[in-house]
Amino acid sequence: MRPLNLTISALTIMMIAHALGAIGDAALIVSAIMVVLSYNAAANVLNDYMDQETDALNRPDRPLSKGEVKPKTALIMALLLFAIGTACAFMLSFEAKLVAIGIALPLLILYSLRLKKLPLVGNIVVALMLALTFLFAGFVFNNVEKVLVPAALAFGLTLVRELVKDIADMDGDKAASMRTFPIAAGMRLAVSLSVFLAMITGLGALLPYRFGLYGEIYLLILVFGVEIPMMTSVVLLVKNPAISTAVKSAQILKFSTIAGLLALYFGMLYAV
Repeated sequence: MRPLNLTISALTIMMIAHALGAIGDAALIVSAIMVVLSYNAAANVLNDYMDQETDALNRPDRPLSKGEVKPKTALIMALLLFAIGTACAFMLSFEAKLVAIGIALPLLILYSLRLKKLPLVGNIVVALMLALTFLFAGFVFNNVEKVLVPAALAFGLTLVRELVKDIADMDGDKAASMRTFPIAAGMRLAVSLSVFLAMITGLGALLPYRFGLYGEIYLLILVFGVEIPMMTSVVLLVKNPAISTAVKSAQILKFSTIAGLLALYFGMLYAV
């Protein structure tokens, strides 16, 4: 279920609640966290269930790959977690329910069943899910306008990382006859697109500060936690467009994603 990722998801909801002035509504926060945790955990389990062949090569340390969990058990767990998240979503506002049940739930299921196999489409869906987390929280805490910029920046940064991860996973994905973007278009074009999106995201992330929306704390964390690491990963890929380089870049970008969430938190908290 990816405990670290789930912890980050829960902290993201709490940070948004604090930044939007809703940290005192414990019941609302718990309900929102339960939706996000349940859906994310269910999606991770379902993803592993569907990816048993590729994970045998790319992720041999995962429970299904090692035979520690039976496939049927994983499928039942995914369905149960989706049900728990949906039940919790019904406790929230209409707009929050619409985002969770009407958009996120079908996308998460379709991603594992079909969309992740489509070049670039799967990457976009994953990035969209993180952006939807911000929009969902905005509707839950009744201040969606304040999360529009963070949602857009989260989308861009996640899309870059997903592309780089696909480059890193090319060997296993080829063996499983998957058609990710790097496989369909070639490594060099995938690297070029990653570099282009990283530059667009990096420049776009500076705009909230440039136009006076966010302050110096946002800029400081952004530059040292996101911009420099992201540009470092880009330079590494340009100098040596290889799978081994993509693995290192993906690790760097994972750190950048966490730093980016922190920058957005302080940006929203001290918004001008």
